[in-house]
Amino acid sequence: MAATKITPKDFVEALKGWSILDVVEAVKAIEDEFGIKAAAPVAVAAAAGPAAGGGEAAAPEEEQTEFTVTLTAVGDSKINVIKAVRELTQLGLKEAKDLVDAAPKPVLENVSKADAEKAVARLKEAGATAELK
Repeated sequence: MAATKITPKDFVEALKGWSILDVVEAVKAIEDEFGIKAAAPVAVAAAAGPAAGGGEAAAPEEEQTEFTVTLTAVGDSKINVIKAVRELTQLGLKEAKDLVDAAPKPVLENVSKADAEKAVARLKEAGATAELK
């Protein structure tokens, strides 16, 4: 029984309908399945965000569609916060620790409101203080 071949273009098109958290979970599953590590997806998303914006300045009346989740304080459970940052960003242990140590610091940028709210909730659950901008 032959499997249907999916082209990279079809795969990317399918990803457009996914939330950031769904993509992060898929990347983790791919890493686990094939024993590989994706390189800094947050940097790629941050670099792609402004380029997609295009024009100069948007009208100030437009509703905000992209949000930034900022880690403002670590709290008492630093290890849990590092774990939460790793889950949200797919950063390595050292990179996640460095991000937590540098708080206040953006954790996710240019994400939907729903994904940003989930990320803030996850960070607060881990014991951190986070805000949505």
